[in-house]
Amino acid sequence: MRRPGRDVAPAWGWRGYGAGRVAHVDRAAEYQATTVQAAGLYPFSAGSGAPTVGIPIGRHLLWGETVCLDPMEWLTAGLTVNPGVFVLGQPGVGKSTMAKRLSRGLAAMGVRIAVLGDTKPDYTPLVESLGGQVIRVGRGLDRINPLDAGPLGDAARRLGGAEGERLRVEMRGRRLSSLLALLTLVRRTAPIAPGEEVILGAAIDLLGERLPAGHDPTVPDVLQVIRDGPDQLHAAAETDAVDGYRNETRALRQTLGLLLKGPLAGVFDGPTTRPIDLDAPAVSVDLSALAAAGDTLVAAAMLATWSYGYASVDGRAALAEAGLAPRRRTFVILDELWRALRGAPGLVEHADALTRLNRARGMGHMMLSHSLADLDALPTEEDRSKARGFIDRCAVTILGGLPPRELAAVDELVPLSGPERELVGSWSSSGSWEPTAQHPGRGRYLIKTGGRTGIPVVMELIDDEHELYDTDAAMRLTSPGPPRRASTTPPQETGFRT
Repeated sequence: MRRPGRDVAPAWGWRGYGAGRVAHVDRAAEYQATTVQAAGLYPFSAGSGAPTVGIPIGRHLLWGETVCLDPMEWLTAGLTVNPGVFVLGQPGVGKSTMAKRLSRGLAAMGVRIAVLGDTKPDYTPLVESLGGQVIRVGRGLDRINPLDAGPLGDAARRLGGAEGERLRVEMRGRRLSSLLALLTLVRRTAPIAPGEEVILGAAIDLLGERLPAGHDPTVPDVLQVIRDGPDQLHAAAETDAVDGYRNETRALRQTLGLLLKGPLAGVFDGPTTRPIDLDAPAVSVDLSALAAAGDTLVAAAMLATWSYGYASVDGRAALAEAGLAPRRRTFVILDELWRALRGAPGLVEHADALTRLNRARGMGHMMLSHSLADLDALPTEEDRSKARGFIDRCAVTILGGLPPRELAAVDELVPLSGPERELVGSWSSSGSWEPTAQHPGRGRYLIKTGGRTGIPVVMELIDDEHELYDTDAAMRLTSPGPPRRASTTPPQETGFRT
């Protein structure tokens, strides 16, 4: 009973029935059950957890479990509908680190890695550590023949019959498409006229008939046969007079000449010097020697590299389909994507045709860019619309640190919840001026796929990854201060504060 005049209860409560007195705390009941049964004990729900299929890329920011990623295995497991990955984030947050971690893990699983156009170069140390092939393109270095069919031509010869003829038609179309893309880039604002395209096609056909089996035509061959003006090309130009033909082909001959003798001289003017080795565990086409030559040359080299690389993969796939080569998966990295697309109108169409059928090739790809604002730099609205289709065709989108305005643009293509926007936005800039402060977005990513809630993940580098994935080494070597070891995230950190 409560004592009169006493307002404070004793330590164990008032004595009496229902007065709340407790002599001791009872031990809670314990249950033992399978994970399937135990899930129904309490009316609380939780997420299904991070996917465990693929390469470990980091830890979940909320509960610390391992997060795995493999776009091709996710497709096989029914988690996604295509093997494409699109990575978007500010410079320095670790986009290429994500690509390298995933590539290294896939290489360990037997997947062939192809970096088609490394402009910095960021991937050369990684490819060399895997025992792969590095092709260095530039004046006085390796050369790419944009008309080189690679293994696709070999597959056409070996298969023969109807399938071989189909591949020859495909090879002819690729050669013409690659040459048209380069000439469009050289002209920049003036497109290739329909009549000029017909003449180029006739020249490629004629060279295909004249050259011995196994020999690919080159751009100088195309220019020479157009200058010679055989009857087949007169017929394609729909003129019998020599003067009429010369006038009809003057602009085309000048454009081809500029491709060979202008700023692009020494890069596309002969046979390919080092063919891609598809048996290598990894291949990187290093374009860093062209960086100082201007955007036009870099864009042209990237387009030629993409055409040659995809033709090589398609040729190997055709041989594997016929049982003449082992089946292999390939993972292609297309970094600095927009640098090649903004060179001239229509180049997006060329890249779109190359990447559209990756699933049928047994091939995954990763595209990387800094900002969707890069789309605004493309020449026409048609190009910008088609470029947005690249994101739509990538089942997995990985977001690094991005400012709020950028996230609003991303939300139109990849729907984001309010907490997801706040989280990714919090990674965009640091509130500290301390020189040694860790950038808040370094090594943090949000993985989005389908309509699922995004997976926030933090990556920690281990062993030699600090050196292999370091993209700031050159900056530190030129810094007056002592070099510091690169780090993606403090190893003690296991989550973030809410």
